[in-house]
Amino acid sequence: MERLKMTTPLVEMDGDEMTRILWQQIKEELLEPYIDLKTEYYDLGLPERERTGDQVTIAAAEANKRYGVAVKCATITPNAQRVEEYGLSQMWKSPNGTIRAILDGTVFRSPIMVKGLYPVVKNWKAPITIARHAFGDVYKAAEYQVPGPGTAELVFTGEDGQVSRQLIHRFDGPGVLQGQFNLEASIRSFAHSCFQFALDTKQDLWFATKDTISKQYDHTFKDVFAEVFAVEYAEQFEKAGIEYFYTLIDDAVARVIRSKGGFIWACKNYDGDVMSDMVSTAFGSLAMMTSVLVSPDGNYEYEAAHGTVTQHYYRHRKGEQVSTNPMATLFAWTGALAKRGELDALPELAAFAKKLEQAAIDTIESGVMTGDLVGLWEGDVPARKVTGLEFLQAIRARL
Repeated sequence: MERLKMTTPLVEMDGDEMTRILWQQIKEELLEPYIDLKTEYYDLGLPERERTGDQVTIAAAEANKRYGVAVKCATITPNAQRVEEYGLSQMWKSPNGTIRAILDGTVFRSPIMVKGLYPVVKNWKAPITIARHAFGDVYKAAEYQVPGPGTAELVFTGEDGQVSRQLIHRFDGPGVLQGQFNLEASIRSFAHSCFQFALDTKQDLWFATKDTISKQYDHTFKDVFAEVFAVEYAEQFEKAGIEYFYTLIDDAVARVIRSKGGFIWACKNYDGDVMSDMVSTAFGSLAMMTSVLVSPDGNYEYEAAHGTVTQHYYRHRKGEQVSTNPMATLFAWTGALAKRGELDALPELAAFAKKLEQAAIDTIESGVMTGDLVGLWEGDVPARKVTGLEFLQAIRARL
């Protein structure tokens, strides 16, 4: 069979640990036999990020801006234990946070629905899509370890030389400080992305913050969304028969649990990080979720929404067989290939990506799956646990 052609390369961002191994297996088993795969490769594994002073992450994000579509493997955001394990010179920031800060935009995450795997929340009948703001907040925060007694202030110096000062806290002993920020332009882009995605998919949009406590920071998010909706989207929503709904984040959590699903839930950066994990787990597994970053200027970055599956990696290094779910990583590749096919007018490439996704879903529905799904299986046929590689080979046989 002649392999499918590509005209524009994907920006390929490799990652760490078990997902890095699955990354290569997906390419060898399901992509390279069928596609003349063109990528511009960036190694975002922790050793290479250390070697380059994390400049490789910045270079990858800039390449994403040049080519328009990227696919990213899961990566390590190091803590103190990782600094020691990998011999790092410093605790490098989240690669996802760095890329999102450069691209701006919104991350949309939706569960992969499979017959026989039903949500833990039994009244959820349709997918819940998390729309996560992808700029600023804790991911770009400045932090300080307070050594002892002293006074912390929030200071802003304007271009005109005017200085504003606010007391944060008078410390009588050691503690910690953190300064977060966001930009009104980014919040506005976030709002437009969410409203447009809701119209495109004809789904209700929910948005939630904690504006009753954060009367400046979170309230700004609420006000911008309300303004953008009233000026540009209210009539379009009414014509489409969909609703925009705002509430507090704690009320939203309760409402989501009682809902039937089938809507978009817009969240600030950290809220979206946590809630997308909750939603994906409730629908089956962290590995059963798609994730795409959409920037205001039309760039796309597809990724796995979960981590690097560290414990499986440690067992793999000992020579043990591990049953690691590659679905989210596979769907990052298929999402990127489908978008590349759409943008480059290559319908055969886009069609192949969709067929590969369907083959993966059909494989699970036939009873062949990784260990994380076996205990959740409620299908008509018995579940058969296989390794991650065996699962990919089963998809290839079905494809």
